[in-house]
Amino acid sequence: MSVKNKEPYQQAYYPPVPTGITRYMRTSIIWQLYRFVIINLKMLKLMAKSHH
Repeated sequence: MSVKNKEPYQQAYYPPVPTGITRYMRTSIIWQLYRFVIINLKMLKLMAKSHH
């Protein structure tokens, strides 16, 4: 079994680099706080449905 595209210094050897927007979403406190609130609201909604 041989491994393809593992020769050093070829383009397929390097992992993809995140875009600027991806890096922003990973590091932005505002975006993370927003996602935290949305996920918590979804969990609360789910719990409310389970306790008729």
